[in-house]
Amino acid sequence: MEHTHYTIVDGHPSLFNDDLAPLAPADRKWGWFEIFNVWSNDIQSLFGYTLAATLFVSSGLNGWWVFAGIILAGAIVMGLVNLTGKPSVMYGIPYPVMARAAMGIRGANFPALIRGTVAIFWYGVQTYFASTAVAMLLYALFGGEGGATFLGLTAMDWIAYVFVSVFQVALFMRGIDWITKFLNWAGPLVYAVMIALALYIWFAAGNQIFGALGSIFSPTEGERGGIGAFLGVVGTMIAYFAAVIINYGDFSRFVKTEGAMKFGNFMGLPVSLAVFSFLAMFITAGTVVIFGETLTNPAEIVAKVDHILLTLIAAVTFFAATVGINLVANFIPPAYDLANLSPSRISARTGGFITAGIAFFIGAFWVSVISAIGIAGFVDTLGAVLAPLYGILVADYYLVHKSRLNLQDLFATPPSGEYFYDNGWNRRAMIAFGIAAVFSVATVWVPGLGFLSGFAWIIGAIVGGALHVWLMRDRMQMIAQRLAGASVAE
Repeated sequence: MEHTHYTIVDGHPSLFNDDLAPLAPADRKWGWFEIFNVWSNDIQSLFGYTLAATLFVSSGLNGWWVFAGIILAGAIVMGLVNLTGKPSVMYGIPYPVMARAAMGIRGANFPALIRGTVAIFWYGVQTYFASTAVAMLLYALFGGEGGATFLGLTAMDWIAYVFVSVFQVALFMRGIDWITKFLNWAGPLVYAVMIALALYIWFAAGNQIFGALGSIFSPTEGERGGIGAFLGVVGTMIAYFAAVIINYGDFSRFVKTEGAMKFGNFMGLPVSLAVFSFLAMFITAGTVVIFGETLTNPAEIVAKVDHILLTLIAAVTFFAATVGINLVANFIPPAYDLANLSPSRISARTGGFITAGIAFFIGAFWVSVISAIGIAGFVDTLGAVLAPLYGILVADYYLVHKSRLNLQDLFATPPSGEYFYDNGWNRRAMIAFGIAAVFSVATVWVPGLGFLSGFAWIIGAIVGGALHVWLMRDRMQMIAQRLAGASVAE
């Protein structure tokens, strides 16, 4: 960190406030365990379980190949976030400030707004999934599963949904330290409940479950298989983490050292993902043996078991895990992103309230409208939009700017500033994003590009980064010459 200065001199009000300011090393409190719990809670959310279980059932692959694909995706995501996390550990800045280097001090509002919009969608969806755990408990205690519905939700569903929405905002208002404590107990507790549920399923299904593992997830005649399906599983799981991958700096800025960040990423991604995916595969196979149907939502599984104590414990832990990652991955980032639009008027706290208000309606329409898209299509589309931004930001930091940033100029408005570009906008980065985003989204929805389905994120990131480097080649030469001159002077 020898080239880093954390005190900003004369930061412009349109670019600077306390939430966006660089965080000095002395103010950072996170170690590897906090990073591990960020990933564990993301994986353990009800949406994460449902996605994994759905891939086991519908990918057209043997379950063990799906399992391997999910682990490979975790290893790839680990490498990706190590790249985006490093500059924020070094400089203590959040994602929207980091984006100024590539997109311009004003142009960074564009990727911040896109990331914020995607996060708000995810926040609403995860709020709905967290509410299903609460609803499960309410049904177990009071009944009321029948009756009229509005937007696909019963009165009890609406009570659960409103409760979760209010609870999350209340926890956010307590600050990052409270959220961190919440994650640190929720993550391990969910694993304990998942293991207990797996043991119960094993006890109820008997040794038939091991035969089911080899037959239930075997592809049927006519299903797509082979390397394409395997890579599709990998691509879809990477897309699931896309929202966190791009703005990972919002979390890594709280970590004391890069080594702690990397170890937390290792334990929280390939290791934690392997454990959780195996439990998901094991439990899903057991539901077929016991109940005669494939259940991909753990809340539905617990409800079928019909044991009030297990229902209570499961409801609390799945609710906690889903709420925890929802706050960290889908609430805090848009709060920063909205604050970046107008730092003098919008604080992260105000951005959080805006996020919660919009997301409430998104989650309310999940059952009746949004879920009709399909989970895989929903995940892949959001990932395809974000992927080019990841490629551009990483390529810009490591290849264009040679892993060095001018921290003062990230908060300055003079035309002579390093990141002023064209009146504050880097048009070349915008062109790279536009071309890459159109192509990556097309891989999800254009029938003729169906053979690329599941690879939208990877394609978008590579194309976006490559185009950005090519368009910025003159600036790369200028920076290389400047660094060479500085090296000679030293």
